[in-house]
Amino acid sequence: MTAQILDGKTLAQQFEQEMRLRVDTLKAKADGRTPILATILVGADPASATYVKMKGNACQRVGMESVAIELSEETTTEQLLAKIDELNSNPDVHGILLQHPVPAQIDERACFDAISLEKDVDGVTCLGFGRMSMGEDAYGCATPKGIMRLLEHYQVELEGKHAVVVGRSAILGKPMAMMLLEANATVTICHSRTQNLPELVKQADIVVGAVGKPEFIKADWIKDGAVVVDAGFHPQKCGDIELAPLVDRVTAYTPVPGGVGPMTINTLIFQTLQSGEKAFG
Repeated sequence: MTAQILDGKTLAQQFEQEMRLRVDTLKAKADGRTPILATILVGADPASATYVKMKGNACQRVGMESVAIELSEETTTEQLLAKIDELNSNPDVHGILLQHPVPAQIDERACFDAISLEKDVDGVTCLGFGRMSMGEDAYGCATPKGIMRLLEHYQVELEGKHAVVVGRSAILGKPMAMMLLEANATVTICHSRTQNLPELVKQADIVVGAVGKPEFIKADWIKDGAVVVDAGFHPQKCGDIELAPLVDRVTAYTPVPGGVGPMTINTLIFQTLQSGEKAFG
């Protein structure tokens, strides 16, 4: 069979065009004001700096603004919490992104949870996760929400399907499982310590690789006709799933790169736009 490529890069570009129109409409209604995303980068990790820059560029492409806040490697939890509190109180800021990971001395979870629910456009707070899990209004974690938008666009059937999520992180695996469950899939959550992992993955109609290890999930674990979503990206230019042997025998798959990554950034910007629309009435 010829697998369908779930092309996140092209879809993100299409969504940006639509978002640009919404931003223009919003600016006309709000006397030229535009949604603003505040990004916080703690330390000088090159990969994190690149990701923050990409998010700022995405804001610019749709006509929104971003404010880049850079803090030193020696920043304390208290100092970071003070900065987040300042941004929470700033009515001109509509979304707050704390770039993960932060230096080891910082209590990352406390800082994530300090972000107000209305500005948690990256979907990282416990409150936001809880509301999302209960089917209440909240911004979803950007990567799993981006995956859901990608699957919806390509009309991938989820209802009644068996989805296996390999990975249990707080900002990817767990919210991914909850979103799939909300879409009426039957969900199994696995991880690197799961016993009989290949047998469980082989049962899946939809496989989501979110374990953070290069090509950890082998092609021969995945049954013919499955839908394969690879949320990993590693310096070796590969994801969490051994994709190459699958392209002729699965129904659909996300390429690496160009699949999940662009949709993550797009979803962050989209949710910031939604926050701005709510704030401007």
